[in-house]
Amino acid sequence: MRPSKAAGFGLFVTRPPSQVMPALLALLAGVLQAASLAWPLGALEIPGLVGVARGQPVWWLQGLAMAGLVLLLLRCGSARQAAWRGWLFALAWLSLTFGWLFTSMHTYGGLPAPLAVLAVLALAGVLALYYAAVCGLFRALARTNRALTAILFAALWLLAELARGQWLTGFGWGAVGYAQLDGPLASLIAWVGQYGVGFAVAVLAALLAQVMWVRSWRDKLGAATGMLVLLAAAQLVPPPDGATQGHLNVTLLQGNIAQNEKFEPGTGVPKALRWYGEQLQANRSSLVISPETAVPLLPSQLPDGYWLALQQRFASGEQAALVGMPLGSYTEGYTNSVVGLKPGQPQPWRYDKHHLVPFGEFIPPLFRWFTDLMAIPLGDFNRGGLPQPTFDWQGQRLATTICYENLFTEELAAPFADPQRAPTMLVNISNLGWFGEHLAMDQHLQIARMRALEFDRPFLLATNTGRTAIVNHRGEVTHTATPHTATVLHGQVEGRSGLTPYARWLVQWGLWPLWGSAVVLVLFGAMIRQQQPHRR
Repeated sequence: MRPSKAAGFGLFVTRPPSQVMPALLALLAGVLQAASLAWPLGALEIPGLVGVARGQPVWWLQGLAMAGLVLLLLRCGSARQAAWRGWLFALAWLSLTFGWLFTSMHTYGGLPAPLAVLAVLALAGVLALYYAAVCGLFRALARTNRALTAILFAALWLLAELARGQWLTGFGWGAVGYAQLDGPLASLIAWVGQYGVGFAVAVLAALLAQVMWVRSWRDKLGAATGMLVLLAAAQLVPPPDGATQGHLNVTLLQGNIAQNEKFEPGTGVPKALRWYGEQLQANRSSLVISPETAVPLLPSQLPDGYWLALQQRFASGEQAALVGMPLGSYTEGYTNSVVGLKPGQPQPWRYDKHHLVPFGEFIPPLFRWFTDLMAIPLGDFNRGGLPQPTFDWQGQRLATTICYENLFTEELAAPFADPQRAPTMLVNISNLGWFGEHLAMDQHLQIARMRALEFDRPFLLATNTGRTAIVNHRGEVTHTATPHTATVLHGQVEGRSGLTPYARWLVQWGLWPLWGSAVVLVLFGAMIRQQQPHRR
């Protein structure tokens, strides 16, 4: 049977001649999706049109990749077939997006390379099941109405993104919204966040697929018009009405301690103590920030006088410091923490990491055998509360996160519940040395840029190996340190006050409005499906 492409949109191929080529195309589209989040090669130059540096998002490439997926779904003969293609797409996209996990498990953890590859593919494969499910549902529910079909695909996609980002501790790394930081939909971020922008991208991709799929020029024009209306509406969205909250001179430290030496008593530990100790003593900025576990020992394990000297250094004067280090004891448990030192406080301020990394900072039940295969220093850390007090200094209120905590926008919103005490700056300290020279550092920077736009706040990133950077409240990288070098980064940062529309509804209801809206749209699509028989 040859496929029909008549007007309307209930136009699925019922008996495709082969499944090999569609499967390969689904994998290719997933590869392009991964590349759109952080371009993996050298500079992408299209003369007179576009130039993209390595590690940067490519918003238009993502639209093409997702449109390719929708086209493949439209050509499916069954929901099972659509689920298979969606799973292949997501497998390629996700495994390449966080393929840097191979380096942490194999290079630094000593896991045999085949097992490390299988572990990355297994993680991607499990998370890809969310997308397989929604692609199968899309095939089952999509009908003839162009606009409703596009919205249905976007609602289902949103459900998959939310589930991946929140369920089973959540791992939303590489969500589609992060590719749109420099695109025409970026104006929506302060209103609906990266998940909402991901919904808009999915709508555009589905409409673009219709432009390429249907034969009727009238239908092509209708889908193209829908795309233009959505893009034009995004340009009319007003920016957030935040206000300046003064400026702060900061220094971010990047020690570049080799990851295979970082926790070694005879090499990395003394090197880190010496370098960070010297920099904390020498720098004269108003605030000095070190990366995660810059001081890799508990206070009780430090050389005599080391911890006391640091506290005395910031006990008077006009300088303060945020220092990453572990805290706790065997009896009370341990925390991955940030210690704040400033004049006039009886005890150091502290932030304890709330969102812990599975297999790195806590070991899920029944998985001890897996962690025992690796030589990475692992442990079961105590979880910090939510929210925790900001670090207040020179008129600024700094909300701090550690490692991939900047991924969880709903948790970052917790300190914004009281507008009068809302953070004026966001800080993240990380150790991305686990991932070598892969794109993890660029992806981590894009996450910080997204949070800056969502909350209209500058974002300071202090990392061990890079990318150490300063992002302003408009999501622009204003200062950055050269990766994989021991260096310091100086800059002046403008604090901000006021709440974005996204922050206002996020602190009130979390992500439930997005969940609810997506479910309602899917149920509406199912109702339409019952009322409108399939047209052959």
